[in-house]
Amino acid sequence: MTKGKKIISIIAVLVVIILAAVVYYRYFFVFGEGVKAGELNYVVKKGYLFKTYEGKLIQSGIRSRQTGTLQNNEFEFSISSEAIAEKMMANSGKFYELHYKEYKNSLPWRGFSVYVVDSILTAKE
Repeated sequence: MTKGKKIISIIAVLVVIILAAVVYYRYFFVFGEGVKAGELNYVVKKGYLFKTYEGKLIQSGIRSRQTGTLQNNEFEFSISSEAIAEKMMANSGKFYELHYKEYKNSLPWRGFSVYVVDSILTAKE
């Protein structure tokens, strides 16, 4: 192998490694995780090509994004498992504590939101 081909091969390998690291960080690295609690507003299955479960939780309290306006706290999320989504659909309106993972960007097959619920901690009336 000539010196020029060797340098090009090394550069190509470095570019692939850097590209893989950036894709991993943007789409698969768990940026944060935690628990949110509130009343389940809805869970729906939607999407054009990839059908994913999406939901909204209404949290207690009121926040104000702009001075003089009021808005309730809403947590919009995607659901990782069909079993979790079916359980939530059957119990809409209940108070839930949900464990979620936060990613930097969403993927079409993972859902529309960067917040992905992976388990239900508690469900109360």
